[in-house]
Amino acid sequence: MSHAKSSEAITIYSSAQPGSISPNTYRPIPGQHRGYYNVPGYAVVKSTQSHNIKKGLNQLEVNDVAALLDPTTVSFRSLTDPEAHVLEQNYQFDLVSQQKLLQRYLGKIITVEQVQGNDINRIKGELISASGGLVLQDSSGNVHSISNYSNIKFPQLPGGLRTKPTLVWDLNATKPGKHEIELSYQTEGMTWWSDYNVIYSEESSGNSNNACKLDLSAWVSIINQSGASFEDAKLKLIAGDVNRAQPEHERIVVTGSRVKADAMYEHQGFEEKSFFEYHLYTLGRPATLPDNSTKQLELFPSVNSISCNKELVFDASSQYGYGGLNTNQNYGRNTQGDVNVYLRFNNSEDNNMGMPLPAGRIRVNQKDSDGSLEFIGEDIIDHTPKDEDVLIKMGNAFDIKGERKQTDYRVDTKARTMSESFEITLKNHKPEDATVVIRETLYRWSEWEIGRKSHDYTKQDARHIHFDVEVPANGEVTVTYTANYSW
Repeated sequence: MSHAKSSEAITIYSSAQPGSISPNTYRPIPGQHRGYYNVPGYAVVKSTQSHNIKKGLNQLEVNDVAALLDPTTVSFRSLTDPEAHVLEQNYQFDLVSQQKLLQRYLGKIITVEQVQGNDINRIKGELISASGGLVLQDSSGNVHSISNYSNIKFPQLPGGLRTKPTLVWDLNATKPGKHEIELSYQTEGMTWWSDYNVIYSEESSGNSNNACKLDLSAWVSIINQSGASFEDAKLKLIAGDVNRAQPEHERIVVTGSRVKADAMYEHQGFEEKSFFEYHLYTLGRPATLPDNSTKQLELFPSVNSISCNKELVFDASSQYGYGGLNTNQNYGRNTQGDVNVYLRFNNSEDNNMGMPLPAGRIRVNQKDSDGSLEFIGEDIIDHTPKDEDVLIKMGNAFDIKGERKQTDYRVDTKARTMSESFEITLKNHKPEDATVVIRETLYRWSEWEIGRKSHDYTKQDARHIHFDVEVPANGEVTVTYTANYSW
């Protein structure tokens, strides 16, 4: 029975933390053929194949499937004969290797060649051991222990060993002739995520000294370690949190981005559409994904002049978590910390964006006066719908430092009240003023109110308040407040 694969489509899902793996950090799967790696994520492979099939019972072999496929997900359908069905399926993945051939030929005759000067010495005999070298017994009963050899000749390939992973079907057909067959299955060893590259520039005008602009480009990184190559395939990426009934593995699927249809058609890039409660991204041109490879594709065309804001945040109290009523005076008493630097922009059409962004790694560069791009920070962003803010953690400010210390603490267990006062000092060593957000965590109890305070604050949620303060150039500012708790 002849066979030809006429078309193939791949839909790739991902459970990799964006940026957490690279081609140099994969780890081999124990017991697997060398070269297969434990890459998080999975894919659904769909192909249409032509097979010559006789009426009645057939044995059909398909040997161009992924080595890491899940046999329980295989789906068969004959477009030519809808009544045709599979009676039995076997997935044979015991691939040929020298060691496996030797194990299969224990007790059988093989020929071993040794190079001796310009001559080749051939020893033919029964293989009686293949552990730590070869031990052969020839027809005369002599035993040869061979550690150095140049070649081994086996009479034939033993049954059960395959050069490629193969699906073997016992198939019952009602029509003879050429059948168009649809095959689909899930395979491990494939994943995708997004990478963003940003060029940052500071605004030279405006009322805010933290205003900035961003130029952003986005790429998809696709890894194929499935054990199969896919040529000129129709490529799709599923975006959303798709549940799989495999409790031993956490499955997270990356969300994707929307690009205008006319731009996608022009560039033959990815076209996005809603699909169930997810997003589906279809590449407008065929893609080839060789086994053991990483491929980068443009996710959407570059976007320029995105308005952003640089935020300086002093968050020395976030390390103290809430675990119920806490009356220990020394808990969170004195803390010194860095001032964190963030970039924030709104993912809206008014800001030249307005596209659902997939989770991924975002790298930020700034152009120096000599024209070179210098790396200034990177972060991992979560799935971000349109019209939501994107927050990028860049690092710590070099010239601004903060200190937080407890100045008063009182507790009355009979009255079931507690008060705690803090003094927070920010020092600015820069030659210009700086706007800093002081983020405070109220971690001692859930019922609280702010008493005396030196600056106005905003309540962010049930646990956090923010003080927005201006720190003068080469100066400092001190914020004080008292939190009153009751239970």
